[in-house]
Amino acid sequence: MFDPHARTSSASSAPALVLIAEDEAEIADILIAYLQRSGLRTQHASDGQQALAMHQSLKPDLLLLDVQMPVLDGWKVLSEIRSRGDTPVIMLTALDQDIDKLMGLRLGADDYVVKPFNPAEVVARVQAVLRRTRASAPTATQVLRVGAFQIDLDSHEASVLRDGQTQTLDLTLTEFKLLACLMRAPKRAFSRAELLESCLPEGDTLERTVDSHVSKLRKKLEALDIQGVPASVWGVGYRFGAEP
Repeated sequence: MFDPHARTSSASSAPALVLIAEDEAEIADILIAYLQRSGLRTQHASDGQQALAMHQSLKPDLLLLDVQMPVLDGWKVLSEIRSRGDTPVIMLTALDQDIDKLMGLRLGADDYVVKPFNPAEVVARVQAVLRRTRASAPTATQVLRVGAFQIDLDSHEASVLRDGQTQTLDLTLTEFKLLACLMRAPKRAFSRAELLESCLPEGDTLERTVDSHVSKLRKKLEALDIQGVPASVWGVGYRFGAEP
């Protein structure tokens, strides 16, 4: 059963999401344990092609990228990541050679860690890069995350993580606006009048219209076995999820 309160966050205040692209399961498990112990969220890709797909769907805050990976090596992945944007990347490699460090930095890596490494040092470097990038990032939040839900406000895409897979939600514009409004303050109860003004077209003036759109949104989420989102608040309106 989905728990809407398992993790509540937005892009500006959320625990950062670190995508670990590492084909050696034992190393990946160690990194996952250390990063999660430090309050960071993690996802794991075991080859370069999977890393690119997960980067596209999850939009992580940072990528830990092994150089020597199957399907696509780290250099090719890094090159593609840089063509997409400025996601921070820390390279992981067993090759302690200046030419590899220069290659990574030339392609746009933010840092470089040589194996074997101290996992605590990797965590410290991850946190340092995140501090730098978040300090220089614009204050406007473009991605909202609450629990398994994610909304990209730029591309108008909403998705939910189910069983390790990202599923895109097929929402109308009004349903998207409703979900985004509730996710911005997931513990707050919004009145129907507030939602009517913020999310519905100007021609809609009846508060009961909000109920209709919420009902349709619920049915789409229930089809994915997600219950109680949005949650009704008796005498008020709606909030993102039910109180635990």
